Amino acid sequence: MSGSLTERLRDLLGPALEKLGYELIQVEQIATRRPVLRLYIDLLVDVGGGVTLDDCQKVSQYVSGLLDVEDPLPGAYALEVSSPGLDRPLVTAEHFRRFVGSEARLQLHRPLQGARRLRGRLCSEADGVIEIEVDGQRLSLPLAEIRAARLVPDLAAELRSKGDGH
Repeated sequence: MSGSLTERLRDLLGPALEKLGYELIQVEQIATRRPVLRLYIDLLVDVGGGVTLDDCQKVSQYVSGLLDVEDPLPGAYALEVSSPGLDRPLVTAEHFRRFVGSEARLQLHRPLQGARRLRGRLCSEADGVIEIEVDGQRLSLPLAEIRAARLVPDLAAELRSKGDGH
């Protein structure tokens, strides 16, 4: 496998997790005294309720076995499996398309109009370019220019969907 370790892990784990019914959202490597490999997963089919602790445990056991066999990581590390959360990361073009209309925070590789951080409503994604409305102005950005992106949680809508809000 070529590319960065994160890309190799995504290539190895993504298809394997899809067979189990999960989408691999993001792979993070965290350099600490004992390195951490963190996987963010989501359900391929939303059955309501999202990723559970049981889902995370199931994926953790499966991935541990797969990594033991493939051995792509040198040395000892801790494996963490997590749901993407309300402020889920947006990594692929499909993620941006799925969440058109939602508010997002973006970190850019280079400043755009003097800013590396943007917050606005996602308008569209087509051919690797997103449109985002920031302070009433529509901006077009190639996905390659985005270092990181996350949804901004709509806590009022989340409470309404759970029946806790009025």
